[in-house]
Parts: sequence; structure tokens; C-alpha cells
Amino acid sequence: MEDLFAQNPAAPQMPEFTVSEISYEIKRCVETSFNRVRVRGEIFGAKKADSGHWYLTLKDDNAALSAVIWRGVAQSLPVKPEDGLEVIATGKITTFAGKSSYQLVIDTMEVAGTGALLKLLEERKKVFAAEGLFDAAHKKPLPFLPQTIGVVTSASGAVIRDIIHRVRDRFPSHILLIPTPVQGEGAAEKVAQAIKDFNRLDEISDYPKPDVLIVARGGGSLEDLWPFNEECVIRAVYASNIPIISAVGHETDTMLIDYVSDKRAPTPTGAAEFAVPVRAELQTMVNNLDARLKNGILRYFTEQQNILTGLGRGIPNLEQILQEAIQKFDDRIERLHTAFKNFLLGKNNQLALCNLRPFYIKNIVEKKQESLSNLLARLSSVSVDAVLARGFAWVKDDKGQTIYNSSAAQEAKSLEIIFADGSYRTSPEADIKKSHPTKPKDKKDDKQQISLFDF
Repeated sequence: MEDLFAQNPAAPQMPEFTVSEISYEIKRCVETSFNRVRVRGEIFGAKKADSGHWYLTLKDDNAALSAVIWRGVAQSLPVKPEDGLEVIATGKITTFAGKSSYQLVIDTMEVAGTGALLKLLEERKKVFAAEGLFDAAHKKPLPFLPQTIGVVTSASGAVIRDIIHRVRDRFPSHILLIPTPVQGEGAAEKVAQAIKDFNRLDEISDYPKPDVLIVARGGGSLEDLWPFNEECVIRAVYASNIPIISAVGHETDTMLIDYVSDKRAPTPTGAAEFAVPVRAELQTMVNNLDARLKNGILRYFTEQQNILTGLGRGIPNLEQILQEAIQKFDDRIERLHTAFKNFLLGKNNQLALCNLRPFYIKNIVEKKQESLSNLLARLSSVSVDAVLARGFAWVKDDKGQTIYNSSAAQEAKSLEIIFADGSYRTSPEADIKKSHPTKPKDKKDDKQQISLFDF
């Protein structure tokens, strides 16, 4: 700025500058004076743009400073920008002419002491606990003897080798590893993704889904272990359907993943010990149980044999019991044969009686037929035709009624005299005239027979 005034020291009036010229001189002055600075402050209003850049504000009790972290730098930062986190940011101060503002372009950033991280850790712990992510009711039991163990850790280093050697020494099992970075930018997201991939491993590959997972890394500073306090890792562990053993850092290190996991191990080696039992101990236990089972069976049968022997003393002579039973059996057989013969004899007598009865029935039928023939002969002898054939005549009036005496004949208007070979009609007051012969009535005429019997 002083250079601009120095150009016209004797000018009678102040020079004019464009807005761009003023903005450029301010930018040059600021960037020259604050080309490399370290700023300590608390992060406020941190947000990640779609471009991958981070925009935030560093503040203290009296002032605030806008800051930006370009995408390439943000990917390599050891700690993720988060509101409330006190950090020491290193970079340069520059101006933004479009808004007449200045900001800190951050090149590196580190947590301002362990106390700030511990404070943030305690705040996160309270939030997750309030959501119920640490509740014991959500803990899943570990399988007694898993066939496949999934491991989320770095492919290089002593952690994976310790786990493999410990599992091999105790009870050899299949181990599947998804290698992930365990510190630095993006480590938390990759650990969370590995846990999700293990839970759907049978869907995305030909490998079976593990029976238990181990999430592990070796010791380090709180900053190094910080990915295992990130929200994405905590929620991935909580949502896992596979039981998870956490083994992060040393025994004295406690991360948020230890509260949400189903089992916390003090070390990666301890996680392997929780995952599988000792094969030799199982064999010893099985041998002891087998010996106890055999001894128990032997004692049981010995006791039962003693009981059976005691009961046998109170049983009578078996041979005598069998002889009496055989004698009774022979007697029953003999009685059965006799009864069967008597039964057959009775049936034969009944059959003979049945044969005799048809003979009696035949005689009765013949006698009844003879009586019936006699009755038919007698009935025929008294029929109308038989009576007329013997010379009798049948006299009826004009109404067809039988005439029994002369007074009735005189009262009738006309008379019909029926003979065996015909009939004649006459009147009591007129001369007897010969009537035309008529055909004799049918022998089966029911009314003539009834009238004849009445006569």
C-alpha cells in the first residue's frame, strides 16, 4: 500500500484505484505477512462441500477465523474436522475478493492436545449411550466353536499374524481377512464398510459368512486410534448381525467401539483367545466326561444287577411253576378236544333233526293238498252249473233277484227261468211265451254264485 502512495509524493490530491487494484494489494500484503502461520482454535460450523473441500471456522473467546481445507489436503489429514474439536491448523492467510473477506487455507491440522480429544470422546459416548447403542440387551453371545472367523485389520503388521498364530495354537479355524487401514483419513469409513461386507459376504461372494468378527489394531496414540471412535464405525458394529470382538490398542486403551461391540478384548491376541477355545482343554474335558459316563453306566448296571439278584431270591422254583403250568395246559387241551367232539356230535344231531323235519313237512303238504282237492270237488258239486245240470232251474225277476216262492213270482212283472242249456222269459199275467235261449252264464260269475248260495 505504501508503494502506491510513494509513486506520487507531490501529487496535489489522493490517487484513484479500482476495486480490483485495492483487493490485489490487500491480498499481496496479507499473504506476504502471513505466508505461514499456526493457528489454535475450536472448530465451528464445519461442513464438507460436494466438491470434497471442507469449510469451517476457527474461534476462541474473542474472535473467529474462516478457514478452508482443499480436497487433496483433507484426504490426508489424520483427524476429521468436527465441531467442538480444538485443533492447531497450519497454513497461510489469504483474502477472498468476492466477499471482501480473509480466510486460512489449511495445509495440516492436528488436535490441540489429548484433553480436547478426550472431551470430544466423552461427549460422543454420552450421545451414543443415550441412543441405546451400548445397552447390554443388544449384546450377542459369541459362538462356542466358530468354523469361520472374520478379521478387520491391516494386512501388514503384527496384529494379523498374532491372531492367526493364536487361533492356530488353540483351535485351528478358517480365517477371512478384509484388509483395511486402521489410522489416518478414510480409515473409519473403510473399517465400517468391511464390517458391512462381512455381514453380506454370502450374498456378494462364494465364501460363507463368518460366525464371529474381530476388529483389531495395535497400540498407538489417541489420535492414531481415533477412527474407532467415529460414528460410522460405531453404527456399523451396532447394526452387525455377526457377533463382534473389539481389540483396539493396549489393555488400558478404551475406544467407543469397545462399548458397542459384543465382547472387548484387551489385545488382538486376547481377541483370538475369546474367539476359539483350547482344543487340548476340550479333549481333556471330553475324556473326563467320557470316563464319568462309563463309570456311571457301570455303576448303574451293577446296582440293577444287585436289585435283580435280590428279587430272584423271592421267586419260587421256576421248574415247579413250569410243571404245574404244563399240567394245566395238558388238561385244558384234553378238555378242549372233548368239548370239540361234543360240539360236533351236537351239530350232527341237529343236522339229522333238520333232515327229519323236511320229511314231516312233506307229509303235511301232501295231506293238505289232498284235503284241498276234496274241498275243490265238493265246491264243484254245489256250483251253479252242477245244480242246473242235475235238472234244477233258476228263476229271477225283472230286477235280477232270485224268486223263492209263487207269491213272489206273481208279484214280479217278468220272470227269467235259467236252465242248464239256456233261459226263458215270461210274465205271470200273460201267456207263457217261449223266450229265445241265451248262453249260460260264465262259471266264474261271482254274483251268480252268491245268489245261488242264497237260494
